[in-house]
Formats: sequence, structure tokens, C-alpha cells
Amino acid sequence: QVQLVESGGDLVQPGGSLRLSCEASGPIARITVMRWYRQAPGNERVYVAQIHWGTDREYYADSAKGRFTISRDNFKNTGYLQMNNLQPEDTAVYYCNADITPLGSDRFSEYWGRGTQVTVSS
Repeated sequence: QVQLVESGGDLVQPGGSLRLSCEASGPIARITVMRWYRQAPGNERVYVAQIHWGTDREYYADSAKGRFTISRDNFKNTGYLQMNNLQPEDTAVYYCNADITPLGSDRFSEYWGRGTQVTVSS
């Protein structure tokens, strides 16, 4: 079955950088859009960024603009979130979300990964 697996989360000092990856696997016909969300302890899950697979158009939450860059590799069915100048308020579990049409289906479904922990602390 189709699944999303995030990786790349780590402990990093303020001002540091991380690159998160989200690999989609399984019987995939088409990825339409991939998104990143994050959830800090005690808070709701919030939108961070998204990329449209076919057009490569990118969109960002205000908190991510200028520091985060979303990208994708079509051949690897993998999306990335490059995060620079990380601050303690960026500490959260980062989740990947994507609209994917499985092979043999004529409509997409929404999938979530299990998340990867990013901790920004000195």
C-alpha cells in the first residue's frame, strides 16, 4: 500500500539547518501535491509548506517564508524541506502529507507520514 516515511529530524542548535525528506512508496500512479505540517507540544498541527508535483509551484506559511525551501524529486517520489536559521520555536514533530493516486485508481487519496522530530536547542 502507499505510505509516506519522513526522515532527517534531529537536534540542532539555534541558527542551524536541517533537511527533511519524505519518501512515498508503494503502488503510486501519481503524486499531485506534497505538504509539510508541524506540531509542537501542546499545540495543534499547523501547515508549513506545499509543492505541486506537476508544476513545481511552492507555497509557504508566513513562519517558513525566507527560511524554508520545499522541493521534490520526481524519480525518487521524494519531497524535501530544507530548513535554515532554525530557532527554538521551530521545535516540533514535522509531518509529511500528500495527495496520491494509487495505481488502478482514478482518484487521489490523502496520506500522512508518522512524523520526524526536530528539536532546536542550545
